[in-house]
Amino acid sequence: MPDVKGQNDHSAVVERQFGGQAAAYLSSRVHAQGAEFTQLRERVAGIGAARVLDLGCGAGHVSFQVADLAADVVAYDLSPRMLEVVAEAAAERGFDNIRTVQGVAESLPFAEASFDAVFSRFSAHHWRDLGLALREVRRVLKPGGVAAFIDVTASEQPLFDSFLQSVEMLRDTSHVRDYAPSEWAQMVGEAGLVVTSGSRQRLRLDFETWIARMRTPDVMRDAIRQLQNEVGQEVRDAFEIADDGSFTTDMLVLWATKESAS
Repeated sequence: MPDVKGQNDHSAVVERQFGGQAAAYLSSRVHAQGAEFTQLRERVAGIGAARVLDLGCGAGHVSFQVADLAADVVAYDLSPRMLEVVAEAAAERGFDNIRTVQGVAESLPFAEASFDAVFSRFSAHHWRDLGLALREVRRVLKPGGVAAFIDVTASEQPLFDSFLQSVEMLRDTSHVRDYAPSEWAQMVGEAGLVVTSGSRQRLRLDFETWIARMRTPDVMRDAIRQLQNEVGQEVRDAFEIADDGSFTTDMLVLWATKESAS
């Protein structure tokens, strides 16, 4: 049976972390810009009258990128305050085909085969049960539908993986896990989706804005800086850690499809 209490506990942590910072995510350059948006737009443009689910929409950047090409976009997120920001920004930008729905990724309130495309960007590392969420993605996708998962990705090297998970959790207590490419491939396959392509990009994070966006307490901020200073040169080189704490990590863009029935 699903762990309802655990999900509710985690949901409360996520809302506490993100609710008050919704507007900051709308203006965040990291979230508002990205070469991957071109891929999303091209896929939606190739689907006639597409219905798109922006899963874990945050401040709605994916929704805004594809709304002019889609018939209908559902911006779905756990945080009601994030959804308020999305609804207000959609109205200001004239996107009357975007609607907001609140809920968790592991239990989508949509019928089977509802969407032509499901896109998720910088959200999956907050989901309590990625495997369950991926099975839900498959359920709501139409046969032949496409899914794209875009997120910070962990290294296959245990040392680098441990460092990344540590700084992520210190910055944001709602963090669950940045998954390695092999973990993504395994869980996407187990969910019944077929991986069609995957690519990695390097993502530079300015330390001060990265910390300010989450309102990380000073004690946690100091712990991150201490950890950055104490790790070996191998880790410092891998993450390109600068004197001010800014660093670079990997981002995965993974495409999958729900195969049509034969």
